Amino acid sequence: MTRALPGGRRARPRFRGNLFICRPPQQTIEELSKALLASRSAITGAVTLLAGHNVVRRSRSAGQRVDHVTLDPRALDPAGFAGETYREQAELARTALGLLDEGDTERRRMLDEGAAFYDFLAERLPALLTEWHAKRGTLGHRD
Repeated sequence: MTRALPGGRRARPRFRGNLFICRPPQQTIEELSKALLASRSAITGAVTLLAGHNVVRRSRSAGQRVDHVTLDPRALDPAGFAGETYREQAELARTALGLLDEGDTERRRMLDEGAAFYDFLAERLPALLTEWHAKRGTLGHRD
């Protein structure tokens, strides 16, 4: 019996978990479909979604007719820890606050909280990245 692989939170860890332990590490859509008891179209959808986020990589060797899927090493790149991105988001929220009518209190509250949250992330994430690099160094992994 084939089950649909829902796009929810449970599907992605299940999909990635399979790629962490499978042999060989490169799997075809058919192999993933059988291992996860999911339809080929569900697997293809999951691959497309996760490839867009650099979590998995899809490749095809010359002369081959099937794609192989494997974990993408870029998934560990700390691009989301750049403080500048969050500073820009905070500034955007503050700009939007200036454009709102005074009476729009619900959106004003959301934007105010959003600006504060993005300021918090801009401040904390670079420090966390520095801390992670130090921890990673003790594990003997690359910088």
